[in-house]
Amino acid sequence: MKIIQLSLVLFCQLSLAQVTLTADGPGNTYELINSVLAPGYNVVEAPDCAHTDFGRHIEEVWDAELNKYVFKFHIHVTPDDDRCLKSDRQRNEIKTYNQSPANLIGTYGEKVVYKWKFKLDSGFQASNKFTHIHQIKAYGGPHEDIPVVSLITRGGSSPKLQVMHSDSINSVEKASANLALFKGVWVEATETITYGESGKYQIVLKKVSDGTVLLTYTNNNIRMWRDDAQGIRPKWGIYRSLLSASQLRDEALLYADFSIEEVATSLKNKTGAVDKLLFPNPVKNILNLGHNETYETIAISDVQGKMVWQKENYQLNAIDVSGLEAGMYVLQFKTATTAASEKFIKTK
Repeated sequence: MKIIQLSLVLFCQLSLAQVTLTADGPGNTYELINSVLAPGYNVVEAPDCAHTDFGRHIEEVWDAELNKYVFKFHIHVTPDDDRCLKSDRQRNEIKTYNQSPANLIGTYGEKVVYKWKFKLDSGFQASNKFTHIHQIKAYGGPHEDIPVVSLITRGGSSPKLQVMHSDSINSVEKASANLALFKGVWVEATETITYGESGKYQIVLKKVSDGTVLLTYTNNNIRMWRDDAQGIRPKWGIYRSLLSASQLRDEALLYADFSIEEVATSLKNKTGAVDKLLFPNPVKNILNLGHNETYETIAISDVQGKMVWQKENYQLNAIDVSGLEAGMYVLQFKTATTAASEKFIKTK
């Protein structure tokens, strides 16, 4: 029997939360992915509907180098497409999105660390168009279709792996490295983002075998937000154009050890553990705080950082949020012994 693993580690001093997705053996792969990234929903964007005889396009296989099970993402030049919606491109990705737990969505001012491993086949081919193997995208707002950051493999006379950034108007290469460095080897990626208009971004790609750094890029003043966004989330997998299909081949990309770790940068627990439990979450009307307590300050802000509700020197054990618009919010509170923050989702 497979064991579905969801690791949640809380570090009270910095209010950290970490979620991991790890392959655990053949079978029920989509169910495993969904159970971690959006329990009860579907985060798999695969071309199964256009290629039914192949079956599921993500499986779990044994990898001798890592000595563990890993995820294998398949894509075929023909007949795979983009979920039976578009035929000029094809997609096999997993993601977090608005049905995911709040701690898997990046909000304004928040610092998030993403980690994963990936391996391109030694014969991997990229076209002169795009082949994304990772994206950071907004959901909500007029620019949600444009990635904020993407890792793109690009063919041509000088094949390379690019770090592309878009401010929603212009897309610019921020860093690149020879694509040959990434073929046939396991690569560990660490991506650290502080979300905001003047945000921060860092990515480090290094070989698993010996720690050699293959690509690194840091920017401490870069736009990492989108107008009217409800949140920002990651995607992993293959998303590629078919406009130069003759330059492509059937591919199988390996991924392993996905990790999403939130780091609360503004509020810290002063003395002792944070013992607040927000429920239900998502919430429609009444948000319960666990038990009655007096708060020096307690406030709710939207993901843009705008305060929508606040009380000072106030005793309560629940908040009526029925008047709030649907979306994600951050509850911040301070008592005599504790200061912390917690995200919640308001439903219609």
